[in-house]
Amino acid sequence: MWGRDEADRRRIGAWEFELRGDELADIRRDGRLVLRSIRAVVRDRDWNTLDLVVDRVTAGETGIMLHVRTADERMPLSGVVRAEVRGAGLRVLCDLEAATRIETNRTGLVALIPPAAAGAGLSVTHRGGGTSETTLPLAISPHQPVFDIAGLRWREDGVEVGLAFDGDVFEMEDQRNWTDASFKVYSRPLALPFPYPVAAGERVRQEITITAEAAPTRGAVPVGVAAEGDVIGDAAADAVIELRRAGVFPAIGLSASTAPDPAPAPARIGTGGAASTLVELDLAWPGWPAALERAASEGPPLDVRLVLPAEAGVSNGADAAIAAALSGAVAALRRHRVTRVAAFQPSGAARHVSDEAAVALLRGALERSGLAVPVVGGVRSHFTELNREQHRLPRGLAGLTFSVTPLFHSRDTEQLVESLAMQRLVATQAVEIGGGVPVHVGPVTLRPHFNDVATTAPPRPAASDLSAGYGTHLTDADDPRQHAAELAAWTIASAAALAVPGVASLTFFESWGPRGILDSDGTALPVAEAIAALAGLAGGELLSGSSPDGLVWAIGAEHRGEITVLAANLDPRPRTLTVTTPRSHPTLLSPTLLSPTLLSPTLLSPTLLSPTTWSPL
Repeated sequence: MWGRDEADRRRIGAWEFELRGDELADIRRDGRLVLRSIRAVVRDRDWNTLDLVVDRVTAGETGIMLHVRTADERMPLSGVVRAEVRGAGLRVLCDLEAATRIETNRTGLVALIPPAAAGAGLSVTHRGGGTSETTLPLAISPHQPVFDIAGLRWREDGVEVGLAFDGDVFEMEDQRNWTDASFKVYSRPLALPFPYPVAAGERVRQEITITAEAAPTRGAVPVGVAAEGDVIGDAAADAVIELRRAGVFPAIGLSASTAPDPAPAPARIGTGGAASTLVELDLAWPGWPAALERAASEGPPLDVRLVLPAEAGVSNGADAAIAAALSGAVAALRRHRVTRVAAFQPSGAARHVSDEAAVALLRGALERSGLAVPVVGGVRSHFTELNREQHRLPRGLAGLTFSVTPLFHSRDTEQLVESLAMQRLVATQAVEIGGGVPVHVGPVTLRPHFNDVATTAPPRPAASDLSAGYGTHLTDADDPRQHAAELAAWTIASAAALAVPGVASLTFFESWGPRGILDSDGTALPVAEAIAALAGLAGGELLSGSSPDGLVWAIGAEHRGEITVLAANLDPRPRTLTVTTPRSHPTLLSPTLLSPTLLSPTLLSPTLLSPTTWSPL
């Protein structure tokens, strides 16, 4: 279920890569990492990714060919992805043909540059033949750092890497915004209209050629980049994590279930000690009061996110209607314990953002009702939008919000694991954006809790009850890994990555249902125990530290002089981990594959999820 099978390593000439479906990943030359991956992608008009099915693979000494097709009849494409040695380089070719007329936002090859290259000097060849010099950004770039790309060249770890592109105009985005471990080079500039048509019988043909040469001297590598970003290379069997005091351990929350009724009996809805229930209410849907009441019935105070029924700030008439809707929502909130509230625009230039107009209307509704609740704001969606739209946020917010969705661009388990080091980067940068304002991260979900880039209206139930579910339940958000034991380890690691000084709360998954910590009948899933363990540390003094490689993580808290540490291993191999804390000598743990472990210096109790997960050495 976790989907981390033994790597299918392939070699052609001096080049080696891992074959993951249609993706050529972890590309190396003579054993040196060159590129995170190259793959063909197909996106529909709402930016949903259509998986390419590999029907067969033919391989030889100097090349490999993948025969691929889409499995979606709405966008029938088929053809080949071929990698072949050309002189000293590796050429990757994509040749896809449309069986019928389709509309797409992107179809073609993408190349992913490892995040450890951040800070490297970059030489760019443009379509017109000119060149320019720039640098791969250290801080996560809110906008595309490079445009009009025909070729790239940079130095990383003593290797001069070159990429040459053919078949379209390419540009680059910093995918660390979405917690992807890469800088992505993709085709069809976003400044051009989309979706765009591909006629029946039309072929999409693109090429990327990779070269790699040993550089005479190693370029300077910025301090901390390799430790935080290089999650691709081989990790040492032994690892050391130093946990340092970092303020208050974040509160741990859960999102309200969006699954259909009937809900489990209230006695079976265990919240795992969660401090809050995050509920997102779409005020354009008449059924939002039912969603509010069910969320409140789960017990913890509510973290309320209101999506306005129309764009605020467009006209006085629209604002009057929005104010009336907000007054109704605030009146409903008076019956419940509410820990914080936010409002987001549903459309327009500030779509999914708490801009000045949205926050002003919310504050007005609260003031008229006499309800004193902290007003937070930020974005419903990824750190991407917080990074890009921070200028729209008003002053005086009681906190900043953004969500984390590691499986936005790809659904591979490797993507899920590699996102962890990037989560630490986005959390750190969000705190910097906040400038002292508490940061509330969540919901943290495997797949998006809504489609923030859709060009069509969001799905809403036909009825005003919860018989069909609502919100996230109506999107393609279910993932089989929600039931996997390994998700408990991932959740501990995610908390360890996100819990940096200034992060006040972390909200994970839903309380119950297909995306929950409990099944729809109330049966606890493995991840429930991880949530309970994290919630048990909330309010203590946070002990935080960086992972040495993005694969092993630890987080701790001190309560009344007692230190508790949770550790997780996401490496396919058993690892030996040394954890140091401010008041203890180094402690050795030998956590086994993909399970979090619990360490208390005063209680060497049975392990968190498996009786064989760890043993003291």
